[in-house]
Amino acid sequence: MTLDVNLGERSYPIHIGTELLNNAELVESLVIDRQVLIITNDTIAPLYLRATEKLLSSAGTLSSLILPDGEAFKNLTTLNQVFDRLLTLGYSRNCILVALGGGVIGDMTGYAAASYQRGVDFIQIPTTLLAQVDSSVGGKTGVNHPLGKNMIGAFHQPRLVLADMNSLKTLPDREYAAGLAEVVKYGILGDSEFFSWLEVNAEKLLARDPVLLAQAVERCCQNKATIVAEDEKESGKRALLNLGHTFGHAIEAHMGYGRWLHGEAVSAGMVMAVDLAQRLGWLTEQDVSRVRQLLLVMQLPVEGPAEMAVDDYLPRMAVDKKNLDGRLRLILPRSIGCCEMVSTVDHQLLCETLRSCSATR
Repeated sequence: MTLDVNLGERSYPIHIGTELLNNAELVESLVIDRQVLIITNDTIAPLYLRATEKLLSSAGTLSSLILPDGEAFKNLTTLNQVFDRLLTLGYSRNCILVALGGGVIGDMTGYAAASYQRGVDFIQIPTTLLAQVDSSVGGKTGVNHPLGKNMIGAFHQPRLVLADMNSLKTLPDREYAAGLAEVVKYGILGDSEFFSWLEVNAEKLLARDPVLLAQAVERCCQNKATIVAEDEKESGKRALLNLGHTFGHAIEAHMGYGRWLHGEAVSAGMVMAVDLAQRLGWLTEQDVSRVRQLLLVMQLPVEGPAEMAVDDYLPRMAVDKKNLDGRLRLILPRSIGCCEMVSTVDHQLLCETLRSCSATR
């Protein structure tokens, strides 16, 4: 299956399937006779680096860089290791970087590509469910800062996304479940039919049914490709993809990057979003129950950390890329399958949601 992200001169294909790491024809035209650097981590390298090197064997020069694994290393210090390697190797502006890993590797590699010599090409080879359905598509790149997640970055589209679903077989259960949170997100924000389909198939998806999983990845990628084509740099509709993320990013930053996986924090954040929407009179109690139940079946958290109080959330949420002129802006559902950005949020209702949706202290 191949989908296209239609962005004019910056358009690119998303290849979804099995055994794609064995299909050199998919990437040959991009890497032939070029300087190529594979960037991966110490978890993925033993599993897929050798196959990826074979995939890219038509490159003129092929090197690799293995970084430490984890959200805790998604920072400028680690990013400098990429620049050090590129400069030491003498790679030119015509080089191409290859991100082999999950969202952390994809985001850092993309930002390195956006920055090195003011911009070079890169390829995404996502190996986690979260990266395959979300972060590898759309060109958002960046690193974290202690005060805010992904606050340092750039929009830089890949030349190709290659999602080999075989790589999901080695994904730990916790990481896999975290990816399912981003899958659920697409149903809530703009695809009620998909949300209902997820409710029916949640247990089989959790068990990694290959047919249903392929359908879910394809549906998510198609939804995101359509949104990105309409709004590449998040001036409007693309902001809806941040459903649950303002709350979730606050959890990640406060707890310390890596203690809560991104998808786990987004899961709790989506429950907060639907809870607040119910308090505004937009959703019914049944709507909120449907969201919570689906996430619970997928073994995802539906409450924020017991360690966080309301006053821990608010300053973290104030450091958010969607905010404008100091005003908090949230993505909230009007119904399951229809979300909008809200620029005026009742402070008391927000605090009630944060208290209600946090685990008992």
